[in-house]
Order: sequence, then structure tokens, then C-alpha cells
Amino acid sequence: MNLMNRFIAKKEKLKIYYSDSDLLDKMNERITSWLPAVSKEYVIVCIGTDRSTGDALGPLTGSFLSEMQPKHLHIYGTLPNPVHATNMEAYVKQIYKLHRHPYIIAVDASLGKETSVGHIITDVGSLNPGAALNKNLPSIGDIHITGVVNISGFMEYSILQNTRLSLVVDMAKSIAALLAKVDQQLTYAESFPTKLNMNNQEYKKEI
Repeated sequence: MNLMNRFIAKKEKLKIYYSDSDLLDKMNERITSWLPAVSKEYVIVCIGTDRSTGDALGPLTGSFLSEMQPKHLHIYGTLPNPVHATNMEAYVKQIYKLHRHPYIIAVDASLGKETSVGHIITDVGSLNPGAALNKNLPSIGDIHITGVVNISGFMEYSILQNTRLSLVVDMAKSIAALLAKVDQQLTYAESFPTKLNMNNQEYKKEI
């Protein structure tokens, strides 16, 4: 992990087109700058269902990332075991039961302007899954990543159902590759016995 990121204020969100050659480097730098200085259990929650093409972004991402076998990331939400509206609260309880002080990165599909379709957005703070469909679900995530899979407007459910699968698959692969790169940065940071906090004081990494 680039320790200099600890001294750079990067609170604003980042929005990049999924096929942009700079996406992995720029978003990895932004996300790692947001991660806590003290080691935590990192949990990836990929929200959505494979019953809807557009809403499959989350579970596709979870499945692609699982195949990469990340060392530091605990993954919830895959094609065989999706995290969606009817089971999300149970999964959240399970996560906080199994992981001590988890740091959660939430992944979900979203709808937006026509010019935003195909863009991946990352930002600090939780997201509200199901908001586009007026579903009242608990907010989740210390940071989040969303992929704009189609345009917003009337009949959002129908729009998600009629989203191009090829776009969703390609976006999911990009997000999975991004998270795998974040995992590599965590492995790199683990090789150092100390980190620097915001007061420029060294302390031993907690295990």
C-alpha cells in the first residue's frame, strides 16, 4: 500500500468508464487511500441477483473475484449465493458475527444518465441498495463501488431486466480486477512491519 496516500486528502468520489486503461491504477490508488491505517477484516459484499440482467453486476463480480482467490478479502454475494433484498439483513448480521470490526466494501449496480452508462463509481460511505426500485433495505459499506448499467427513469425494474448482459459482464470483470489489485496492495502492505499514522508516528501493525 502506498503509505504516502495516508497524507493525501482524497475524499471525493471517482467515476471512470469501465474499459478505461487507467481505471485499475486510479481507482486502486483512491480506494487504498481510504482504507484504515490499522489492519481490519476486509469484507466485500456484492449485492444483486442473477434473476435480473442489470442487477447481476454484484453476484457476477463476487464470482469473478472468488475465482481470483484473494488473500485478504472475504467475499459475500456470488452467482450461486447472491446477497439480495430478501436475505440481505441476515447476511449483514452474519458478517458482523463472523468478522471482528469488518471494513466493508459494498458493490452494486445502479441506474443513471445516458452519458453515465458504463461508468464505475467509487466513493466513501455506505450505499442504499434497492433505492432505484424503492426498496427499503439497510445501508451498507464503509466505502462502495457502483456500476451504472443502464439509464434511470420510469419502470426501473423493466430497465434492469432489459440491460445488455455483455456490458454487465465486462463491468463486473473490471470491478473484480480492481478489487484483486486492492488485495495485492494489502499483501504488499503486510510485508512491512510498521505503518505510518496521520501524526507521522510508527506503530506495529495489528494482526
